[in-house]
Amino acid sequence: MKNKNGVLLASGGLDSTTMAYWLIDNDIDFVPLFINYGQHCANTEFQTLKNVIPKSHLNRIEYIDIRSVYAKSKSKFIKPVDLWNEEIVADDLYIPYRNVLLLTIGATFAQTMGLSNVYSAFINSNHAKEIDCSNEFFDKMEDMLIDYGSVKINMPFRHFSKYEVAKLGIDLGASIGSTFSCQASPIIPCGACPNCVDRLDAFRKIEQE
Repeated sequence: MKNKNGVLLASGGLDSTTMAYWLIDNDIDFVPLFINYGQHCANTEFQTLKNVIPKSHLNRIEYIDIRSVYAKSKSKFIKPVDLWNEEIVADDLYIPYRNVLLLTIGATFAQTMGLSNVYSAFINSNHAKEIDCSNEFFDKMEDMLIDYGSVKINMPFRHFSKYEVAKLGIDLGASIGSTFSCQASPIIPCGACPNCVDRLDAFRKIEQE
């Protein structure tokens, strides 16, 4: 049987936290990899990750710092706005080629560690507008990395909704209520960015069941 162990791109968010529990439930060992690409919420995400990752993997978290890549970016996901006084729209949060960067670093790190898989918890979000969040992009990225290396990109939740991932997280015992994934605020979830809207919709639907 082919070895399924690998690297998990982990951020302390609902999706990647659920995937950590899903990997354990499927007897797949993994190294949690946190990438600081300069997102304004990096410190909050990393502290959250340490609180929500399964205890068995807490001391195995790896941290990569590439903040300089987006140091000159004007994205509000890099430089937070004053939410009390400034307007913000979804396009303000765009970060060019972020997913290309994260998957490439994950694959590079995995191969360096002698691992053959990268696990990413990207989902089918109705609010994701970036070109590198599309299923077409992910298909091509998976093909390219396996054709030109030995690492396979795995996205088991790619066709899931946020609601379906949240339900799975609850079933697996993940602390999804303690996760963090806001794009607009570095400390407290804003409740209005695409990530927060998806998350609140999922929680509201679960509460109504």
